[in-house]
Amino acid sequence: MHYNYLNSTVNLSFLLILGLSSFMVEGVFGQSVHQKDADRIDYLQKELEGILATQVTAWNEGNLEKFMDTYWKSPKLTFSSGGKTSFGWQATLDNYKKAYPTPEKMGKLHFDKLEVNRIEENSALVLGHWHLRMSEGQQRDGNFTLIIKKIDEQWKIIHDHSSELKNTTEK
Repeated sequence: MHYNYLNSTVNLSFLLILGLSSFMVEGVFGQSVHQKDADRIDYLQKELEGILATQVTAWNEGNLEKFMDTYWKSPKLTFSSGGKTSFGWQATLDNYKKAYPTPEKMGKLHFDKLEVNRIEENSALVLGHWHLRMSEGQQRDGNFTLIIKKIDEQWKIIHDHSSELKNTTEK
């Protein structure tokens, strides 16, 4: 009888040590997993910021076609602005050309306050602010929400919702 009690005590001690060991191992590997997730988010942030930097460069060169290279070249692309949504890559390009017919009318663009959130493995939500400085000194500012998806190994904007901040001092 005494043997069974000792055997049970040894078994309980063994289980306690095993449990603590797995907890410590899980803690070490858990940190590693969290670090990998953080690294993936940082990499995604840099990758998508690079795409937006490509857009800014193309815009500031006055090249709308190059600017549109970052968009999904599909009739399913959606672009929402001013309370309206247009469908398709070509319609989006045509709208840009109508609004900005010359490089001078395009002004100089920059983005800031970018926030990247992974939706799933191959898609992300990007929030940010846009700023246009026009050649005649006019300033236009607004914000945007992009859904970006990896299609054929390339990140493409599949939805853009951009809005302009209206001057709140006007009556």
